[in-house]
Amino acid sequence: MSRFWQTLTAGGGADPAPTGDAPTPDDGEVLDAFSNAVVAVAEKLRPAVVNLRVGRGPRAGGGSGVLFTPDGFLLTNNHVVQGHESARVRLADGTELPGRVVGNDPWTDLAVVRVDGPALPYATLGDSARLKVGQLAVAIGSPLGFESTVTAGVISALGRTLRSVSGHLVDNVIQTDAALNPGNSGGPLVDSRGRVVGINTAVIQPAQGICFAVPVNTAKTILPQLLKHGRVVRGYLGLHARQVPVAPDLRARYDLPGKTGVEILMLEEDAPAQNGGLWIEDVVVGFAGRPVESVDDLHRLLTQHPVGLPAPVVVLREGRRVERTVVPGPYPDPVRG
Repeated sequence: MSRFWQTLTAGGGADPAPTGDAPTPDDGEVLDAFSNAVVAVAEKLRPAVVNLRVGRGPRAGGGSGVLFTPDGFLLTNNHVVQGHESARVRLADGTELPGRVVGNDPWTDLAVVRVDGPALPYATLGDSARLKVGQLAVAIGSPLGFESTVTAGVISALGRTLRSVSGHLVDNVIQTDAALNPGNSGGPLVDSRGRVVGINTAVIQPAQGICFAVPVNTAKTILPQLLKHGRVVRGYLGLHARQVPVAPDLRARYDLPGKTGVEILMLEEDAPAQNGGLWIEDVVVGFAGRPVESVDDLHRLLTQHPVGLPAPVVVLREGRRVERTVVPGPYPDPVRG
């Protein structure tokens, strides 16, 4: 476990901005720089990307995954391994190893599988909070059975809400135009330095270039519980939201520490958020006495706050600071909804 936590503390961040009056490269140099970046990422990450197979016969299925510790823990999508306790894991060199599903979370469409094997290659987890729209994104996986396939594009948008293959709404997903196809699910979305910034999860059919990944920071938040309990024990509010900027005058007026908050896009009927007096278009800036600047912040605080214990929620509503009290409930059974 110590080696696992060591990988989580690896630094992440955006590449430094260029300085000085460097000469403008010609088209050939730009192409070479782009190509070199993608090649370097592919060479670094492909050994850590695996093909997963579950079930046999008519119930057989599969997808991709990425090893993130040398002792065999890998991340994938919940919908890739849902309903299965074991998986067959094939490495980039063709080696096939047995895998065991350690934990899964339908609400983020993430799962952890443990592979039995010595000294496995692994990837470094980056920091998805520092992503910028327009930066390079590389996806690696096994689309349609073609293993170790590499596609490249850019980060198209951040903070999207997506209905996953299993039917659950996943907040704060990354949109990219790096091409994904069936079988890419569970594979890594990677930045230009070869750090995993997302887990590829879905495409919009028949649209072209609209693909999605769950941010790696969401995975970091729930990994300890998946490893300990096999599931995520978190409070449930019954809302769906996105990160939005907070106007400077409101930040100054109410002495808010952050520049962003979480806007409520949807409230589920008769759920804790609605019953507690929250409204659609409220911007949540505090929960249980802690500041909220992102959807990840809210998810993290809900995993820390005991279910059934009232919690104050601070929101901005039509320019006013409003405080309400909600009582987080247990998450509904994902099978029953």
